[in-house]
Amino acid sequence: MLAGLDPMIYDFEYEAKEHPLWHPLREEAPMSAPIDRPGKIIAIHLNYRSRADQRGRTPASPSYFFKPSSSVAGTDGVVERPAGTELLAFEGEIALIIGTAAHRVSVEDAWSHVAWVTASNDLGLYDLRANDKGSNVRSKGGDGYTPLGPDLIPAADVDPAELRVRAWVNGDLRQDDETSGLLFPLPQLIADLSQHFTLEPGDIILTGTPAGSSVIVPGDVVVVEVDAPHSSKTLTSGGLRTTVTQGTVAFDGALGSLPAVDDLQRAEAWGSREDAGLAPAAEPVEAPAATPAASGLDPQLRAKLIAAPTAGLSAQLRKRGLHACFIDGVSANLPGAKIVGTAKTLRFVPAREDLFKSHGGGYNAQKRCFDAVDEGEIIVIEARGDATTGTLGDILALRAKARRAAGVVTDGGVRDFAAVAEIGLPVFSQGAHPSVLGRKHVPWDVDVTIACGGATVQPGDIIVGDSDGVIVIPPALVEEVVDATLAQEDEDAWIAEQVEAGHPVDGLFPMNAAWRAKYDAVQADRFLSERSETKND
Repeated sequence: MLAGLDPMIYDFEYEAKEHPLWHPLREEAPMSAPIDRPGKIIAIHLNYRSRADQRGRTPASPSYFFKPSSSVAGTDGVVERPAGTELLAFEGEIALIIGTAAHRVSVEDAWSHVAWVTASNDLGLYDLRANDKGSNVRSKGGDGYTPLGPDLIPAADVDPAELRVRAWVNGDLRQDDETSGLLFPLPQLIADLSQHFTLEPGDIILTGTPAGSSVIVPGDVVVVEVDAPHSSKTLTSGGLRTTVTQGTVAFDGALGSLPAVDDLQRAEAWGSREDAGLAPAAEPVEAPAATPAASGLDPQLRAKLIAAPTAGLSAQLRKRGLHACFIDGVSANLPGAKIVGTAKTLRFVPAREDLFKSHGGGYNAQKRCFDAVDEGEIIVIEARGDATTGTLGDILALRAKARRAAGVVTDGGVRDFAAVAEIGLPVFSQGAHPSVLGRKHVPWDVDVTIACGGATVQPGDIIVGDSDGVIVIPPALVEEVVDATLAQEDEDAWIAEQVEAGHPVDGLFPMNAAWRAKYDAVQADRFLSERSETKND
């Protein structure tokens, strides 16, 4: 560890004499001590309000992951961006070094167990982020991915609510935030972790990164500093410098999952879609007034649709000029299944090796769709009518069932067919097929207009399926169509009674004027009878 801040470590390829870390003169010598390999490195996923605002999500409580001790590196080091990857990102952080064992300590007592505070760069490779979603084993565990130092600030000399972390890339300030902007204060993290396991001397806690973290490329130099700007004396970690180099060894796909990136990972690694060079996300389109709420259909409307057969519904749609409302070629995996719900769409495009490499691995569109489906929704998959490949299996079916999805409709095949049926999730498909994703398809997008089984389906469309098949109803027409269908069902039931009684169908089906008068009279009597019963009640 460096005992002092040598300004020569900032010898960039451009003039940097005004660099804000150039403080060779100090009021007193910084406290410095070697950091031996820690027993544990615990990092928090999201902890700065600025970062939460940037990500568009705010956790209700802290969540953590472990980093291997072999990832520790000292100051003025290098880190490789592995061959075949693009999204290595820096994260300037405040690192806490435990001085005395902490087991079930209170928030009030927690800070007394911290010996030192210093700077850290919690480097991460977003190309591997989705492969170990949440645990960050490979994306955050690489050699050199946890630089620390160079100097140690005595924890007893600082207020944990008044620390600051800053990070520069090639001399440009990219991060600047204070612990007053934390979602979960530093003592809370120590107390929380200590109720699950003992924090031991030398353990390191990485306390989160503020907004401004972004992608770095070979040749970039990152400097991170932690200080106490409101203190009466100069207390700083000094500049923690890391230089990015290009690795030459690629990952071996025969051993494990390969790096893969998509636009979601690019946007999160760079900090925004704009910084990643991506087109802005499409603005949400306001649904028509008659469209059911995203949380699901009105219970009364759902009950009507459950009672209405698809044959009757399709007849009413045809009367209104809608002739392409059928999702052709699909049947239910559960005999007698009836599904009713709003469409959540998933689009596959034809397989192409380079696109599958960038969009097929990791947390792809297919997984995002099944993770985000809401109660009462039906996942509708565009698989281009290709029955020779599976479009979901038992794991995704379990996820949809756990999310209380109403079912799945795909114009492709289903793998693990028997297991999916045993789960009890209604699935309408072209049948079983054992292949995995990638044989014919690339998962491409979610919540877009798709074509499934010859029918156009938009997010929020009403999907109804039974033993006759699956149909799509525009939300603006659903009330009118279902009421007309149920009225027709009553009429058809009365006609069936007449046929069963021995009357010929000629003039009865459809009804001529004479039969219509008889039916209307029966309906009028039924109405008066029901009204009388209601009045008496």
